[in-house]
Amino acid sequence: MQQKFAATKRRISLKDSRIKKDDRIKDKKKKKSKIPEMKIITQTKASTALFFNYNTQLGPPYHVLLDTNFINFSIKTKLDVFKSMMDCLYAKCIPYITDCVMAELEKLGRKYKVALRIIKDPRFKRLTCLHKGTYADDCLVQRVTEHKCYIVATNDKDLKRRIRKIPGVPIMYTTRRKYSIERMPDAYGAPS
Repeated sequence: MQQKFAATKRRISLKDSRIKKDDRIKDKKKKKSKIPEMKIITQTKASTALFFNYNTQLGPPYHVLLDTNFINFSIKTKLDVFKSMMDCLYAKCIPYITDCVMAELEKLGRKYKVALRIIKDPRFKRLTCLHKGTYADDCLVQRVTEHKCYIVATNDKDLKRRIRKIPGVPIMYTTRRKYSIERMPDAYGAPS
């Protein structure tokens, strides 16, 4: 007589002599791997300077970190850095230059001699870098994540993308022969 109900699929036992020893071990590992492992996600601590997306540490006089290409674009468009910043933010601005930005401009050579001369103006404040290397983008991103009191002035797309990921840090850039700013709540000079 044949069974007409509850037909089950027959499996070979792991202890069967037809199965090799290596295959037995793999099956045991597969059974253990079915249990999902818990992922540990570390989340950065929220800054106390932020009130939602509004950065409370920003206020006149504004501290502006300058990048090399921002200085170069300012020279190409014949913009005075101090006057244009004042026109954009309607307040006093203190431009800051890190050692990495200075080193990057020095590496570019004779072509950017004018930019070096402009940067050495005593109105520009110098910030010393304690890290190794002279890559300005990493330096600026690191400084902005530690202290959210800066506005970053850059025209570099990659650097802008990296800074947009950091909440509460405005970005200044050049457009149509003037400076503009994004992600600033009271940015009256920003384009609409």
